[in-house]
Amino acid sequence: MATIDEIGLEKISPAEARFEQLRKQAGFVLAPIVFLSLWFAPLSGMTKKAADGSLVHNDAAHHLAAIMATTAVLWICESVPLTISALGAAAACIMLRVGTPEEVFAPFANYIMFLFIGSFILARAVFVHGLNKRFAYSILALPWIGARPSRILFGFGAVTAFLSAWISNTATTAMMFAIGMSILAVFFREQAKDRPLDRRYATALMLITSFAASIGGLATPIGTPPNMIGIGLLRNELGVEFSFFQWMVLGTPIVVLLFLFMFVYLNYFCPAGVTEIRGGSEMLQTRRRELGPWTTSQKSTLVAFGITVFLWILPGIVYLVVGQEHAFYKALKNPLNEGVVAIVGAILLFLLPGDRDGRAINWDEAKEIDWGIVLLYGGGFALGSLADKTGLAAALGQGLESLLPLDTAFSMLVFGTVMAVLVSEATSNTASAQIIVPIVIATARAADIDPVIPALGATFGASLGFMLPVSTPCNAIVYGSGFIPITRMIRYGILLDLAGIVVVIGVLKFLTPYLL
Repeated sequence: MATIDEIGLEKISPAEARFEQLRKQAGFVLAPIVFLSLWFAPLSGMTKKAADGSLVHNDAAHHLAAIMATTAVLWICESVPLTISALGAAAACIMLRVGTPEEVFAPFANYIMFLFIGSFILARAVFVHGLNKRFAYSILALPWIGARPSRILFGFGAVTAFLSAWISNTATTAMMFAIGMSILAVFFREQAKDRPLDRRYATALMLITSFAASIGGLATPIGTPPNMIGIGLLRNELGVEFSFFQWMVLGTPIVVLLFLFMFVYLNYFCPAGVTEIRGGSEMLQTRRRELGPWTTSQKSTLVAFGITVFLWILPGIVYLVVGQEHAFYKALKNPLNEGVVAIVGAILLFLLPGDRDGRAINWDEAKEIDWGIVLLYGGGFALGSLADKTGLAAALGQGLESLLPLDTAFSMLVFGTVMAVLVSEATSNTASAQIIVPIVIATARAADIDPVIPALGATFGASLGFMLPVSTPCNAIVYGSGFIPITRMIRYGILLDLAGIVVVIGVLKFLTPYLL
């Protein structure tokens, strides 16, 4: 089987490499310029009431504006790791007296942090024990799929989207990329004996690997970091609770609609040129048999994961059956908090039997989770919380509201979704959510519009970045295959961006009112 290293995971063109280098270097120049410009600029609207009732300049909000703008520049340019930028911003807020250490670091104890940690450990166990690979080949080897190119494309994309709803988009893409390259190598070799396979089919299989991973992450709160960032901001800034089940009610239709759209146009524009691939079915069956019988670790991981998902969605199901005022629902709501359940699921892995060290996972394996994302969330959320407390968010919202014709909930939803998509093309999805969602909340408040639905639009929109290899790590991985001309990635990425905007706006417009 071809491996990621053999194929070249980070393969990008020389022009793109130069652009990336220039982008990172630009941050070291732009960041201090932006900081000093805002620090000394006479910002209007930065006022607060003094003890005697008079209006005085709001130094805390002014200083925070300089810190947040500088952090946004560093996030977009990625001159230093995103996590370091977020932690540096938190430290700067204390040193420049924007907030006390207790105020700044309080968000690092938010329950969302523990949802991150617990779900990452569960995902780590799934990946370490190859449960995701077993699931992938079990689906692809189904008789219904056989050796028909269109069905393989559909099944491959569907598996990728499903896995991405539960584990990292990047990890899912990396695993499915290796499987996809192995499949293509066999397909091209076997078809060379008969009618050659059209290279456009390879483009479709690689693109659906990346695109389906990004789309699938929208289905659950743990599917991608922007989802949890949005949920945390809704809870802490607006006092709105979004349960695991409620999120899936919104996210699943978006995933299904976008996936079907993506499959139809990739299947149409990138045909295989043959109705059946020689040896395709036999190869997939062989790959499945090579996995061998289920191991004890795989069974234990599946049990822990199943229990966790069940407890995540149980309060939502009870809510639908008996209503939010029923005693049973109230009794479940806090004990089965998503963060608590994630930690319980992770602990189960250390208790259930396994093949190594006698347990399903050990600490050396578990500690390899992405701690950077956890700390990035804490730092970014600290900035959002301080923006609200200092009055910066209100001032920013009033400024944007006066400049843009955002006078209805629908126009605010469109604004939030489109802005998040555009920013996500230039920077990471996580950074996009950290930057755009607080702005949308502040702008909606200033316009006296309920900010919940626009904030959700920005949250979902932050995960829609499909045009360029640098838009997401998923795109960068598949671009390294050599099967994707940059013009096709841009062309098909634009189509999916536009479809994503329409689908997100439509689903939120019609479904969210029934959940709030």
